[in-house]
Formats: sequence, structure tokens, C-alpha cells
Amino acid sequence: MGSYLNPGSKGFQESLNSEIYVDKTGLIEKTNAVLNTRQKFICVSRPRRFGKSMAADMLAAYYDRGENSASLFSSLKIHYVSSYQQHLNQYDVIKVNMQEFLSMTHSMDEMLTMLQKYLVFDLTDHFQNVRFRDKNNLIQVMKDIYAKTNRSFVILIDEWDCLFREYQQNQDAQKKYLDFLRAWLKDKDYVALAYMTGILPIKKYGSHSALNMFTEYSMTDPGELAEYFGFTESEVSALCEKYQMSFEEAKAWYDGYDLIAHRRSGDEHYSMYSPKSVVDAMLRHKFGTYWNQTETYEALKIYIQMDMDGLQNAVVRMLAGEAIKINTGTFSNDMTTFASKDDVLTLLVHLGYLTYNSIDESVTIPNKEVSQEYVNALSTMNWHGVMDSIEASRRLLEALWAMDADAVAAGVDKAHEEVSVLQYNDENSLSCIINLAFYFAREYYTIVRELPAGKGFADVCMIPHRMHLDKPAVVIELKWNKSASGALAQIKEKHYGNALKDYQGNILLVGINYDKATEKHECLIEKIQK
Repeated sequence: MGSYLNPGSKGFQESLNSEIYVDKTGLIEKTNAVLNTRQKFICVSRPRRFGKSMAADMLAAYYDRGENSASLFSSLKIHYVSSYQQHLNQYDVIKVNMQEFLSMTHSMDEMLTMLQKYLVFDLTDHFQNVRFRDKNNLIQVMKDIYAKTNRSFVILIDEWDCLFREYQQNQDAQKKYLDFLRAWLKDKDYVALAYMTGILPIKKYGSHSALNMFTEYSMTDPGELAEYFGFTESEVSALCEKYQMSFEEAKAWYDGYDLIAHRRSGDEHYSMYSPKSVVDAMLRHKFGTYWNQTETYEALKIYIQMDMDGLQNAVVRMLAGEAIKINTGTFSNDMTTFASKDDVLTLLVHLGYLTYNSIDESVTIPNKEVSQEYVNALSTMNWHGVMDSIEASRRLLEALWAMDADAVAAGVDKAHEEVSVLQYNDENSLSCIINLAFYFAREYYTIVRELPAGKGFADVCMIPHRMHLDKPAVVIELKWNKSASGALAQIKEKHYGNALKDYQGNILLVGINYDKATEKHECLIEKIQK
């Protein structure tokens, strides 16, 4: 066993020893399928604290020929897969964390020199019967080992992209790093599998396709690995049952990463949860913000305050619950090259601050935990009253419960006046203002836009969480330059109340109209019993 060659199973053993362990060994079946094929190069990018290092530890424990790890996998999913025995402990594993080497050095040249020196040390120490042409050349050392033993390597690279996050402006260093990885890995017989993990997809440099041999799996295109990007809904549901926590509340706090695996048999949707957040919530028996405690909101603030046309508008609309169409194709896969707001929003997807729907090519804020991070960032920025509108939402919700139509209209007026980054000329903009004005209502409700109901669609429907069934459900119909009475009549005519088929209790029917001439809102509220 070496520090980097055949490092053993200790990391994976610690995961198994933890109070909460979610079985993701199905990933091994996917990597087994590409061993020693043209598809043996895999790069998986996902946000921080989404289990990247744990996956690398698991693969190391499984493939490492330096020990017998069968007992670790005997009760796990991979044990029952046909390829399990064939590849168990059959490879020499090289496992490196690039962040470790970056932290110990002061330049790219120094980092690559140290990396190669340390790997060669382990290799030459282990393969003492091999005659080496050049003990200072990592690539030649590995070629000599393969020529002598005919044994190929599984190479695991964790935090492969750390250089692009810490040397953001140094393109020469970035290209040198990519060229090293290509020279080390591409077209080398000694590679049985190369598995890299990071946050960013592989950097694009125009025609500079240094790592074009890798198949990439990312937050914008997770492919067949989607279910291994976090905790699935069924996994979280089982944990909530075990720890006697509300699954509905866990869903509101941590769900929202909608990953789609495109398959020949059809698209498969995975509703993914942040593993760090779910584990902490279960162990502490309290829902809260855990994932974003690992990095300050200043990281998000840097990007959402960039001077990109339409970026502020997009952020406000997403904060109000809207989905924003974007083009992810122009993103350069780094943290400095932004040609448009779409590039900024694509980066936020990879960082975990947004989720991407590849079917309609749109992004949204995934859940309550991440939404709070936006509020934290905006609280230190001068965004034309957005924060004032959010903070006023508590009073607006209380006015709604009190059926104070004038106070509701005045509250929406105030939100409209303050959020000047939005153009306000149609029902869609009005709907955005309503959602932003009722931001605080998410504490009590699931807020749905355009909910199918009766003969049409309710513009906004607020469905109480199970723990807040004492609150009335709310159906809101919005009109632009018409009348509140007409909006209310439309609710009754189209039976929008039927949208709440599983709800029993009070329902508030709310008609809101914006009068273009007076630039004011009017509101009417009625209560019905269901």
C-alpha cells in the first residue's frame, strides 16, 4: 500500500462506518462496463459536498488489488451485479487529489513536478523487479511497468479542476495542466480506467481539445450517471422515515435538482437532493441551511452582480419562482470567461446555485436552502428594493389571511414600485411580482404557477404544507388592465378551486388586477369551504 498507489479502502470504510450511508455502489457497474474500452475516460462534475470524493474512495476500495475488500461490498448493491467478481481487486489503482498538490506548491510547474515525483516514488518502490528507462519520467515509468507486467491501471483524479478555480486568470498554467493530463492519459495502454471528479466540466480552449477523449457527465448533462449525483427522492424518503423527519419539509428545503437521463427507452427524471444537507438535517433532527455553510454567500454575490444585460431581471424572476430560458452551449467551462448572462447562469448550475432542465432548456433556483443564499447575497447589494419587497412579504401574507383586500393591493403596489428591474407590461410580469411579494409564503405553502384546474389554469395557487394545514389554501387569478371582479369571476367560472382536490378546508379566492392608467392594483378576496 502506498500513499497514491493502491491506497486501500480506509476512506470507503469510514463512509460505511458513518451513521448514515446511502448505497451508491451501482456506479461501479457503470465503470466496469467501460474498463479497457474506448469509453474508459470519465469526467464527472457536480457541486461541492455532493459526494465526489466518496465516490472516488469507493472506486479505489473496489478496484485496489493491494487488499481483499470483498467484505465491504458483500451487502451492497454491486455485490449482485454480474461484473462484480470479475473486476473486484483486480487493478493497480492510482488515486490523487489535485487540491492537495495545489495547496502544497506555489506554481503550476512546481505542482506538476511534485505530483510526478511522488507518483514515481510509489511506483518504483512497488515494482522493484521492473527495469526503468527513466525513473524521472512518470509516463515512461508507467509504460515500463505495463510492458513488464501487462497490468493496466485504474487512475482516479479527485478535484481535477481545482486549478481552474484557484488560478482563474492564468491561462498558460491552465493549458500546461491540460497538456500534462493529455500526455499522461491519452492513448496510453496502461490506462484501464481514468475517472476524474470536479465541479467544472472540462475547460474549452477553442481548437485546443486537450482532453477530448473524456465522456463528460455534469449538472447540465448527467447522462446515465444522474442517479449517482446526489440522494434520490426514495433515498431521502427512507431517511426521513427512519429519523422521523417530515419528508415534505425535506423536499422543500433540499429537493429541486432536476436531473434528466436521456435513454433510448425514453427520458428518466431524477429529483436529486443535496447529500450534505440531508445528512446534517437527519443527524441534527432539524432542517436548516447546511450545504451553503461550507462557502460564504460572497461567492454567489460575485456572479449575480455582474454587469450582464438581463442578469438582474433573470435573478429576480427566479427568486420569484420563475424558470429562465438559457443557452448553455456558449459556456467556456471556467469562472472568468462570460459573454452573456447565459454563461453566468450556466456556471451557477455547475456550482449548485441553479438547476437546469434540459428538456425546456431553462434554469430555476432549486430549493429553499439555496433560495436563502440568494437572499443573503442580495441583502448586501443595492438591488432597487428587492430585499424590501421580500421583507414586506410577511405583512402581506398576514393581510391575505385577514382578507384585507386593500392591504393586499397596497402591498403588491409597494412590491411593484420597488422592483424596478422588471419590465411591467403583462400578466407574466404581474405574476412575477405576486410571487416575489409573497416570497415569505413559502414558509407555509407550496406555490405553483399556472396550476391546471377545472377549465383552465390558476395563475398562482398556494397549497399549504402538511404541517400548516391550519392555513387556508389560496387561488389567485391575475389580470392586467382589466378588473379584479373579472378575475374573481373567472376563478368561479373555471372552478379553479377544484385544483385542490386533495385539500379539505378553507380556500381564499383572490382576484388581482393592475390598472395601467392609475398604475395601481386592486384586489378582491372571497372565502369558500371545501
